[in-house]
Amino acid sequence: MAILRIRQFGDPALRARANEVDRVTEVHQTLVTDMFETMRDAPGVGLAGNQVGVLERLFVWQVEEEHGVVINPVISKRSRKTEEEEEGCLSLPGIAYPVERAVKVRVEGTGLDGEALRIDAEGLQARVFQHEIDHLDGVLFFDRLPEDLKREALRTLRDQALGIVAPPPVPPEEVL
Repeated sequence: MAILRIRQFGDPALRARANEVDRVTEVHQTLVTDMFETMRDAPGVGLAGNQVGVLERLFVWQVEEEHGVVINPVISKRSRKTEEEEEGCLSLPGIAYPVERAVKVRVEGTGLDGEALRIDAEGLQARVFQHEIDHLDGVLFFDRLPEDLKREALRTLRDQALGIVAPPPVPPEEVL
């Protein structure tokens, strides 16, 4: 098991669309173990392949005691009802903004055992799934913000990169 390097804003892997996984192998087993360890160490509640520089469509998640991995995830259903909640991101340290997401989603994909899976998620779990699938599509949460908040987020990230301001800590329950 190893702690992997979480890619930060500016890394091209975060803007790339991840590739489908053709076949689950032992390499994926090891990767998922390392991703869980990395996510929990960070600490966070979700981690996508892109965030550790692996351009394959998979993510790990943990909400309270429930956890799992989804390979080749697709949102096949989403509720019309949405809610706006604060989100942060392990790849964008120090910023958190309210993001509107569907309250419920159905995610279909493959499990680590190679078998098809379907998860009906709601609340935080649904938010985590949507956030991580966005990562796999090269979308960052601030891309979903109104233009004024998006500019503010980008200014903060730029200032952090230049060393003008240090990133403030984001509470773990807000980091996806």
